[in-house]
Amino acid sequence: MAKLNEQMLNVNNYSSSKYRTPDGAPADIVIFTIASIGRKTKKKSLPLRELQVMLVQRKQWPFAGQWALPGGFSQETETIQDCAKRELREETGVDGIHIEYFNVYSKPGRDPRGWMISHAFYALVNEDVLTDRKASGDASDVRLFSIEEALKMELAFDHNDIIRDALEQIHTKMLTTTIAKEFLPEQFTMSELYQVIETVVPDFEEKNFIRKITSTQSRKGILEEVRDPYGQLKGSNRYSQRAAQLYRFTNCKPKLSIYS
Repeated sequence: MAKLNEQMLNVNNYSSSKYRTPDGAPADIVIFTIASIGRKTKKKSLPLRELQVMLVQRKQWPFAGQWALPGGFSQETETIQDCAKRELREETGVDGIHIEYFNVYSKPGRDPRGWMISHAFYALVNEDVLTDRKASGDASDVRLFSIEEALKMELAFDHNDIIRDALEQIHTKMLTTTIAKEFLPEQFTMSELYQVIETVVPDFEEKNFIRKITSTQSRKGILEEVRDPYGQLKGSNRYSQRAAQLYRFTNCKPKLSIYS
């Protein structure tokens, strides 16, 4: 009974006016994709692949006219995750993709409008998902930029820092999950798989790639060789003069880094 009375006393004495609250709780979303660009050569070769990030051009102060990550303020009636999805849809027309939370940004002075604590999300999605992107809401334009180009730009707020941190997240995801399959046909060669990984993780290097991914105990079973209806190994010479063995992902989930 004494504890209940103490709790009631605390409730009656509590007032939110005693505490300074942030001026806003925005969400920012880093959308990465891998763009494929065909080579203009007669010789068969893999297409060029480039890691890109989606940016919007701001309409209003602050940083009007500058490029930034899509995002905006959360409402009292929604979660931060719901806010991120809504703002992404309203500013770019992109909807229905899986986004993941990765960090909070609260450096004093990061936003000239006041005390803003931003929650950041990221996603690595197939370029086909972004085909119908369109600017709306607070954005006058929406485009894909190469990572190199985006990080050289003076982006609004602290969005350069957010992109750099998000890059670390997708490096890990590419090396510890089977997300590479989102950027490959169902049947692919090892060269295609290696290229997708290298596009996201430029310093990736594994001389014994095929052996490690197909034979190492912790990774064995993630990929399987493709065979034709007669049980013969199936190859492809789409990107090479000589046919290379085709593989496909199974439903097996890796327990360790599956590539290195």
